[in-house]
Amino acid sequence: VQLQASGGGLVQAGDSLRLSCAASGRTFGVYVMGWFRQAPGKDRKFVADIKWSGIPSTRYSDSVKGRFTISRDNTKTVYLQMNSLKPEDTAVYYCAVTTVAARGQEAPYNYWGQGTQVTVSS
Repeated sequence: VQLQASGGGLVQAGDSLRLSCAASGRTFGVYVMGWFRQAPGKDRKFVADIKWSGIPSTRYSDSVKGRFTISRDNTKTVYLQMNSLKPEDTAVYYCAVTTVAARGQEAPYNYWGQGTQVTVSS
């Protein structure tokens, strides 16, 4: 599975951005796609995930709940709509998929995209 993340940029606090992650290759067996972020000097943290097929159930970290929305379409692309951005949302954002039936921070994600930088100025 290959993942291509895009959509990052420099915005001001309160602005919105939409990240995209396009999957290609052998996606059969993917269970969920997730978004993670890593701020400078910090560990990578779970942001949100969505089931790859069937009912698109979603899950969010408490820090983004109510501001971010994860969604998918039928072109193997998953989106992360980020509204009301805050300076603390500044990070490199990564998309990833797991073929294991697990969710969230501890799921064994086995394919990762290259990351896209999001910078939110105050």
